[in-house]
Amino acid sequence: MKFAITTTAMLLVTATASADQRIATFDLGSLDTLDALGLNEQVVGVPKASLPDYLEQYAADNVTNIGGLRSPDMDAISESEPNLILYTGRQGEWEEELGEIAPLLNTSLQGDEYLAAFDANVRELASRLAVESKAEEALATLHADIETQREALSNAPRTLVVTHNGGNLMLNQHPVVHDVLGVATVEMPASVTSETRGTRTFTPLSPEAISEIDPEVLLVVDRSAAIGDEPADADALAKTLLDAGAEKAQVVMLTPALWYLSGGGLQSLALQVEEVAAALNSTGI
Repeated sequence: MKFAITTTAMLLVTATASADQRIATFDLGSLDTLDALGLNEQVVGVPKASLPDYLEQYAADNVTNIGGLRSPDMDAISESEPNLILYTGRQGEWEEELGEIAPLLNTSLQGDEYLAAFDANVRELASRLAVESKAEEALATLHADIETQREALSNAPRTLVVTHNGGNLMLNQHPVVHDVLGVATVEMPASVTSETRGTRTFTPLSPEAISEIDPEVLLVVDRSAAIGDEPADADALAKTLLDAGAEKAQVVMLTPALWYLSGGGLQSLALQVEEVAAALNSTGI
């Protein structure tokens, strides 16, 4: 096993293996994990316009701005001289061009089990940078916290998660809420239908549909706010739902960038778990 070496040897291996790593990452979840594992000095390029507040230190001048999440700046990436580029499906169409600059690692979460895929991603990054021991400690702490919160939410109020985009609401079966924390999903009424656009399926939800679903808590992921568009007005949304008959629904706005841009990291998953637990435990329902 990789862990069957002395502490001193591990420190030497870590220093040698990670010192020459220069990482450009479009995946903010992976950036979050690298930061949590103390590998900030290996990060040479990030999409600065999309950084959430808790990762704003990577907007510093010593880190290259490599473009947008959907508009990579190939010249800037090349100038940052990475020897590893982390990317997700958002950058999939530029995979060939990115691969001409440096080796690639697709850090999209794969598979049906969110937490297992998350663990695998953390371990893959840790293995490449020889910080396996530190990663295992971080994962153990995170899993213990998740289990504590799962137990606390075993009788969670009836919860519906939606995404706000340009004034419209869509169903969001978010895996952190339903899979990681075990909050029960709510059944959709027959009046709610889904739409397919390209390869993606969306389920629009009108205020009347939400009234029919009858949630006690409405968790809102505000995509518009996360990408710099007009954010949702929580008070106006609450009034609209009340007028439509959704009298029970307490509207909770989740932190936009955390939920839409930077999920899938050691820090972001812990923050998401904390935010959901705080929201559902404070409703008084």
